[in-house]
Amino acid sequence: MDTIAPETLISHLEWRYATKRFDPGQKIPDATWRTLEDTLVLAPSSFGLQPFKLVVVTDPALKAKLRLASWDQPQLTECSHAVIFARRQKTTEADIDRFVARIAEVRGVTKESLAAYRGYMTGALVGGPLEPIADLWAARQAYIALGAFLTSAALLGVDTCPMEGFVPDKVDEVLGLTGTGFGSVVIATAGYRSAEDKYASLAKVRFPKETLIDRR
Repeated sequence: MDTIAPETLISHLEWRYATKRFDPGQKIPDATWRTLEDTLVLAPSSFGLQPFKLVVVTDPALKAKLRLASWDQPQLTECSHAVIFARRQKTTEADIDRFVARIAEVRGVTKESLAAYRGYMTGALVGGPLEPIADLWAARQAYIALGAFLTSAALLGVDTCPMEGFVPDKVDEVLGLTGTGFGSVVIATAGYRSAEDKYASLAKVRFPKETLIDRR
């Protein structure tokens, strides 16, 4: 497995910032975008269940509607691609069975051999300790995927902006998510920064490591 130099990683993370203005004339190349979609699929999640749906929007008319539901923030219409992370609002035994079937298919094992794992997941998520917070739990998994996406984009030289400033019910309505069992939780816009974005040249502000990391 090839690795990148530590200083290369830090350089890309220093370069990354929450882009407020994108250059609408620059589009992410198809090959680059396919790679970024792969990072979303490969992101870790609890149990491996991936309790979320990822809606990728490039249609200008749809992006305009999303902007209206997102406090009129220009990122939505200027970006190349927008990803809406929607968490599954409730995990059922059917969801778990679908995942077990996928494990069996990919790894070439029987579903019966996965009975113990199925029971473990069901015991936690259906009638177990995670069921009362299923919505919050799924949202946390979506944020893990968001983190993987933002970091991967930075390594590929793609600008991004994570966004919570929107009205979830309106975004769900625009995307047809209402009543599907999924609800929007966070948005990531992606593209290439505009020369007019004043935030691009500002120094990154973070607290010193010593105040954030407690080594024991």
